[in-house]
Amino acid sequence: MQEKDLFEYAVIRVVPKVEREEFLNVGVILYCAKQKFLRTECDVNEERLRIFCKKTDIEMLKENLDGIELVCKGGNGAGEIGKLSIAERFRWLTATRSTVVQTSKVHPGLCKDAGDMLKRLFNELVI
Repeated sequence: MQEKDLFEYAVIRVVPKVEREEFLNVGVILYCAKQKFLRTECDVNEERLRIFCKKTDIEMLKENLDGIELVCKGGNGAGEIGKLSIAERFRWLTATRSTVVQTSKVHPGLCKDAGDMLKRLFNELVI
């Protein structure tokens, strides 16, 4: 029987008005050291976001989310951050911020397949 591996995840949130602390979940970042896995799954439901906040710049939001994906992939395309280890990139992505795109606190769990767990969490917490 395959053992389960420890993973950590955070929910990616859009906080259009930081001072109000209201947010809409738009993605999940999942990190599993043993499986050498760091990926994100995102989806911006534009209709829902416009109801939530009419003045949100959707294109800028999508660029920020694309940046998160680049950092997850690592390498030169992600700049200096992309050169860090997987663990360091995850910690950088989940650091506390007071910006429009933020992450939740980091939560742990156990899984056999990090990719499947990412899909499951995305469906439960975002869709």
